[in-house]
Order: sequence, then C-alpha cells, then structure tokens
Amino acid sequence: MTVQPQTILFAQHGMTDLSGSQTIARLAHALALKDTLIVAPELHWVRTLFYLEPLIQSVQAVVSDTLSKYPDVPIRIIATSMGGVLWVELLDRHPEWWSRVHSLVLLGAPIGGSHIARKVDPFGWGIGIARDLGINRSAIAQRIAAEIPTLVVASDCGDGHDGVVTVESAVIHGAEFVCLSGVSHPDLRIHSAVMQEVWKFWANIKETIDSK
Repeated sequence: MTVQPQTILFAQHGMTDLSGSQTIARLAHALALKDTLIVAPELHWVRTLFYLEPLIQSVQAVVSDTLSKYPDVPIRIIATSMGGVLWVELLDRHPEWWSRVHSLVLLGAPIGGSHIARKVDPFGWGIGIARDLGINRSAIAQRIAAEIPTLVVASDCGDGHDGVVTVESAVIHGAEFVCLSGVSHPDLRIHSAVMQEVWKFWANIKETIDSK
C-alpha cells in the first residue's frame, strides 16, 4: 500500500550539477519535512551546457506525472542556480499549478540574467546555455512572487557576487530576500545557514496561515 505524502518537495539542481546526495537533494533531505515525497529530477550535467528548453521539458514531464499521481497534495520547490531559472519558466507556463505551491525557494538563481552568460554570448547568438541564462526574467518572477510565497537566498563573497551569480541578479521584487556572507555558489546547496533561512521562511508561512 502506497502511503500518501502530506507534501511534495521538488528539488532542482543547477548547471553541471547532479541531483545526488552531495547536491540539492542533500539539502532537501536534510530539511527533514515529515511525510514528504522528495522529487529531484536528474538533468545530467552534459545536457545542462546546451539549451534550457529540453531541460524544462524534462522537468515538466516529471512534475506533471507526479502531480497527476497526487492531485490533492501541496508542493514546495527548492531550486539552485540554473534550476531556479528553470522553475521560474515552468511556473510561468503553468499558472494552474500556482494554487498548489506552498512556497518557492531560489538559491543563487540568476533571475535577472547571468553576467557570466552575457560575457560568453554578448550578442545573444546562441552559444550554448549562455543565451538562455543571460535573459532577464525579473518581471516573470515578480508576477510569480506576488502569488506564491517566495524566498531568495543569495551570497556575497566579495564584489557583490557568490563567485558565479551576482546578488543584484538574484533579487526579485516582492520576494523575501536574504543575502548571506561568504557562502560560495556551490555551498548554497548544502550550507547550514541556508537551511536555517528555509526553516525560518516556512515557519513564517505557517504562522501567517494559522493567523487567518
């Protein structure tokens, strides 16, 4: 007999990353939500070097299948770096999912466009995934944050970036924003300070719901 989860937690890794125990899935399990089904789609790191659309399609298939199996279960989303960009695109395409989303957590996601990607592909000629990551999706993310409780976690390791993503590009108007100090871009997936911020964010959502 299959046990019905109380929550589905989608955890999405970023570029050249894996969903295994040392990455975003590790954070998802460490958060230790009770009665939670953790779904961490694996995109395979080589594919993340090319175009975003096939990755969106892959995750969309996993999410759609999961939601159809558990039609009444609320979902939470944690995504890091490129995975955050991917989820912003997915939510923009599927507003019918929004009522089921308890919260969206983005870790070091270049929603305003990656400055590194713009250097690689300054004219938008389509050089690998740089073309897709250089796009500014702030307006899309702002619409989502107006409807879905959203937490953005960035880090400043000096000069306003975490070594990969600028603090400025991670900011979303209307979302709760936390800027950590000295946490590298890869460590945003596993750092204890990130866990504390996510727990605090979820607790605040619960307090808001309970007070209504």
